[in-house]
Parts: sequence; C-alpha cells; structure tokens
Amino acid sequence: MPSAALARADALLGRAIEASVKLQHRRRLRGLGRAGCLDPPADGRLFAAGEPAPRPGCRVEVLVDGANAFPRIAEALRGARSHVHITGWHVASHFELVRDGDPVVLGALLAELAQRIDVRVLVWAGAPVPVFHPTRKEVDAEVRTLVRDTAIRCVADPREHPVHCHHEKTIVIDDEIAFVGGIDMTDQSGDRFDTSAHEARRRLGWHDVGTRLEGPAVADVAAHFAMRWLEVTGERLPAPAVPAPLTDGDASTVQIVRTVAEDMYERVPRGDFRILEVYRRALRDAGRFVYLENQFLWSPEIVDLLAAKLRRPPRPDFRVVVLLPARANNGEDDTKGQLAVLADADDGHERFLATTVRSRTGDRDDPLYVHAKVGIVDDRWMTIGSANLNSHSLFNDTEMNMVTDDARLIEATRVRLWSEHLELEPAALEGVDPAQVVDRHWRPTAMEQLRRREAGQRASHRLIALPGVSRRSRRLLGPLQELVDDG
Repeated sequence: MPSAALARADALLGRAIEASVKLQHRRRLRGLGRAGCLDPPADGRLFAAGEPAPRPGCRVEVLVDGANAFPRIAEALRGARSHVHITGWHVASHFELVRDGDPVVLGALLAELAQRIDVRVLVWAGAPVPVFHPTRKEVDAEVRTLVRDTAIRCVADPREHPVHCHHEKTIVIDDEIAFVGGIDMTDQSGDRFDTSAHEARRRLGWHDVGTRLEGPAVADVAAHFAMRWLEVTGERLPAPAVPAPLTDGDASTVQIVRTVAEDMYERVPRGDFRILEVYRRALRDAGRFVYLENQFLWSPEIVDLLAAKLRRPPRPDFRVVVLLPARANNGEDDTKGQLAVLADADDGHERFLATTVRSRTGDRDDPLYVHAKVGIVDDRWMTIGSANLNSHSLFNDTEMNMVTDDARLIEATRVRLWSEHLELEPAALEGVDPAQVVDRHWRPTAMEQLRRREAGQRASHRLIALPGVSRRSRRLLGPLQELVDDG
C-alpha cells in the first residue's frame, strides 16, 4: 500500500478509536448526571459550576520549581499550631525540604510537629501489580519508616480504580494555609528538588509548579482531606472554619476543583470531574493564546478543542504553546500521537508550537523532566495543580487544582515561567503581546536548538522544539491508551 494511502487509513482508524473513546466518556458522564462537566453551558463563566464555588479574598503565591517551593513548605510547617494534613502520590520520609545550611528532613520535621499537634498523612497505597512504582510493598515500607517511634498518623489509601491512583498533592496547615500543586515530596521516579536555573547536574532535573494559598479557599482543600480521611479511617475531623476573605490589593478569587471517580468514596457517589470542566470552558473560549505546561497531553477532549481552535483561529495571531517532557515516564508515544493531530490542524500556519526544556550549564545539557501542570488562557484564566491532560487525571485519578481569573497574577506567572524557559529577564517580556513573544523568541529559539541537535551540535539554550512525529502507529497509541484506561 502506498505511504499516502497507509497514512489515510491510519488517520481514519485513529479518528474511529478517538470517537469511541469520546462516546464512552460521554455516556459515562451522562449516566452519572455529570454531562455538564464535558459540555458546560456557553455562559462566559471561567469557573466550574457547583460546589465549592469560587472564593474571593484569597492570597495566591505561585511556587516555581522545588528549590522555591520546598523551603516555603518547611517554613509553613514549622509554624503549625493545631494540625498538619498532607496528601500525596508518594511521600518519602528522608526527603530534604531545605538543603542549604542545616538540612530540613521531612520525616524528622513531621515527627517533631507530631509531639505537639496532630499530623495526618494520606498517601496512595501503591500499585497492586508490581510492574509500576511505587508498589504496595514499597509504600508499606515507607509508611512504616515515616511513623516509626513517632506520633505521626500515616494511612495508605487503596481505593483506586484498576491502573489508576491517588495523584493529588496537598498540604493543609491549621486550616489557614494550603499548598496545592504538582510537586511531590519524594525522590521516587526523580528528585523534585531543583532550582529554576536548572543547571546540568549529571542526573535528571525537575521542573514543577505549586501554589501556596491563604483565605477562604483553604477551607475547601481542608474539607476534601477530611472527606477522604473519614472514608479511609472512619475518623471524623471537625469541619474546617472558613478563613475570612483578605481585603488587601493582592487578594484573588480562587476556586478549588478536583477529579474523584465515581464509586470510590461514599460521599462522592457520582464522582467529581470539574477539572475537566474548567479546562473545557477555558479552552473553548480562548481568543488570543493558550499556554500549557504538562506531563502528558493525550486527552481527546482537550486535543479536540485545541485542534478546532487551530483550524478556525479566533484571530490571525492566535497561538498555542505547549511545554512537555522530552520523554515522559509513560505515555510518551500517546502524547506524540496527539501532537501529530495538532500539527495537522495547524497545517503549517505556525500557530502551534510543542517544546521541551533541558538542564544546561555552558555547553553541557542533561535531561530535565517537565512535571508541572499549568494552564493559562489569554492571561485571564489559570489553573495549577496535580492534573495531567489525560484520562487518568480528568476521569479516574484523585486530583486537585486551583483556578483563578486574577489577570495580574496570571500575567505575572506567565512572565515568570516564560523568562525561565526563554532565559530572558522578566522585564524583556512584561507588557509584550504574547503572540509577539512566541514569534520572536519561543519559535526561533526552539527550532534553532532542534536544528543544532539534529546536526550533532552542542545546545546553546535550554529550550528546544519537540521533533516531528509519525502520523501512523504512534498516532493511534494515545486513543488506544484512553480506550483501555477508561474501560
């Protein structure tokens, strides 16, 4: 069969599989009474419907990369007066939150706190089949190490659907401060502690993003922990008091959204899929640009919206930029297959750019893992959290994201991230139209670095474009994975 005919056949099969996946998701949500999460009304809202509602009067600090995030976490933990509640995909007792001067070790810090306040930790129980990590055995050993000779209460939550997990990462301190994001306090699968300079260090670097929250939205994070803790342990925690709204000039409106699969917890019998809803709302209404940092990008519900925008852009200078790992720890071909769909939709108009970043010092470059989960649309909507853009995070794993419409905070966060990835001072980007930054900096730099790599030359910049992908078998793997995952 000629290559063109084979490509057409593969494309037809890929579309058929994707249609089956989307139909399956649609039927599932409709049966749960959650169809509005997939097709929210076109009412101009950038927040999800239902509870918890958006909370005005919150303070948001965006924490970019581990070396910025972990000391802030340690500082807040040290100041705890009543209780500390932690959830995580994995938590390592030996993990160092502070590494300059006197190291601060997570397990030792929590043990010290537990001598005077309640410390509760809820982790995923691990993969029941030991072909994924962490395994049940590994998590059990870590839990025993964390609690040994301490008053820490740590419980492993085994209530996952097959091949899925509890993936959220939250910390609640005294029901007054909450951390919500994508950063795990572990070196499982890679050490999360890295600076924003991402210097080459002869091992895997790590780019990640989290948030520190104060104000009323903290109560929603606390209530979610209390729900899970009750379901797993039977212990009912006091209802969190809602902090008073902050009234200073830094206050933002924040909504806490989550993914919880149906039939996992008695108190969420029909599930909660509002991370999917807020992404669908924001991407559908995008008018100027979309910027995504994520570990994966193979949800057809997300890719479809982006592809539609690229085929019929709302304006000539509409841009979509995605930052992904060069090689994801799983699902790499799934993401590459969907990137081919977006490249096809762009059809050479250079509105779409897929990139990654590397650790670099001088002419040496090492792998850098993009683990952040950030979505920014038009500098008027932003989400940061634990949810990847695949069916795991949008339909099956427990996840938590924060969402805000604070334009000043969103632009500042975008500039902060872009200055890191473009190796530019923030002042060079402030007030500049995002499309111009993409055309003048993102695309020329990323493509030049890809050409250098293909020519066998040394890297001269951190950013690099992701290479082109096959439009054949790889394109099908993403839809097939979705079909298996949600079966």
